[in-house]
Amino acid sequence: MRQADGPALETLLREGGKAAAGNRRVEDLVSVKLWQNPCWLSFRFNFLALQFNEPVYRLIEKEHGLARPEFVVLYSLGLSDGLTASAISSSSGFPKNTISRAIQKLIDKAIIRREIDQADLRSFVLYITDEGRRIVDAAMQSMVERENVMISALTPAERLMLSELLAKVVVDSPNWPSMTNTEENEE
Repeated sequence: MRQADGPALETLLREGGKAAAGNRRVEDLVSVKLWQNPCWLSFRFNFLALQFNEPVYRLIEKEHGLARPEFVVLYSLGLSDGLTASAISSSSGFPKNTISRAIQKLIDKAIIRREIDQADLRSFVLYITDEGRRIVDAAMQSMVERENVMISALTPAERLMLSELLAKVVVDSPNWPSMTNTEENEE
């Protein structure tokens, strides 16, 4: 962060972080990755995602017998029923073949169903079953609880601001190049 924002902001953020955390220290390497890292944004996203994903998906697998890609499909349908496999793949970041295998497993377990898309008879859409809805509802409670723990250091205004800023970054993602500059130079 130092390179992009200058030492004054880094100091402010470090001190603000200490105050918000009740003067608890983070591990030395985490501290280095927070404050002396040219890729500070990706570190923070990845760190937070792991802190959420690892315990949540471990619990879902234990309680419902679903691997992460299977629950990603189910969760997507729980939010918006009647999706295509392509839509789930593109919104989740999982490859199409991984999503296809997960879909087949969920169909075999009668957790979701596949129907021909009446708007395009060559395509299929996916729907959640009552059993699938039960699983999503049960898992959602743990997910919301975990997220609330993770943002508990923020005020309501900070939570809203964080939500709006992250949404702005996500909405802009279609404008990002599909390759890094290094990959483009190698071609």
